[in-house]
Amino acid sequence: MSSAPTTPASAAGKVRIGVLALQGSFAEHCAHVVRAGGEAVEVRKAEQLAGCHGLIIPGGESTTMANVARRWNLFEPLRDFAAKGGAVWGTCAGLIFLAERINKGEKQGGQELLGGLDVTVDRNFFGSQIDSFEAQLACKIPGDDRPFRALFIRAPAILSVGAGVEVLAEYTLPEEKRRELADKSLEKIIVAVKQANLMATSFHPEITVDTRWHVLFLEMAGKCAPYAGVKETDKEEAQRTEIKLVSPGQLPVFTDSVFAGAARKM
Repeated sequence: MSSAPTTPASAAGKVRIGVLALQGSFAEHCAHVVRAGGEAVEVRKAEQLAGCHGLIIPGGESTTMANVARRWNLFEPLRDFAAKGGAVWGTCAGLIFLAERINKGEKQGGQELLGGLDVTVDRNFFGSQIDSFEAQLACKIPGDDRPFRALFIRAPAILSVGAGVEVLAEYTLPEEKRRELADKSLEKIIVAVKQANLMATSFHPEITVDTRWHVLFLEMAGKCAPYAGVKETDKEEAQRTEIKLVSPGQLPVFTDSVFAGAARKM
């Protein structure tokens, strides 16, 4: 497990990361944020974005998250958070949520997206739930070129990126997958990108023992000003009336044979 670096924001206090907690693996992300040295906040109300330097949109079911976000009037505050310079990271379904374009696998009638990330995604590139898999990936994590154990669960893939998007990881397609594709010449597919304050991964770093992606995101978020789009008093009222589903950062992480232990408050 990686140790957490000192970021500009954490010099005076911890980098605060909001985790969209409508559905999906938000609790696992909260645990890894704490392990990486940050402060995790479950976000179900716009007021809970107050003071956050970054926001994680977790894996789960993107249509469900979009429907709940719209019903709870969260789309506009989430877009405002990104527009005001907050760092945003989408994993798996969160990648779909951030994408500007869905080329394949779009739901009938369309799906509301946050957008902002100049990529085109294939929603179900890697197949259904039973096609889930893991792979060792070479990643462009600054200062650390060790491979990463990436878990793909009904995962999307990035088909193309805009000029301002940096590719952080690609997956080499096995022969059997290439045979399924119309484009037989395709050998690799993009699975992790960064564009200014936005980051996205097709895979799920939060359910491995490796915190390097969360450390990288804390470094990004630590350079951002805390979100001031809502009043602190409104945030306190939202927190007071919140019914917590999970105590952030208390979940254990399992590997094949090693129990990593619960996250410790730092």
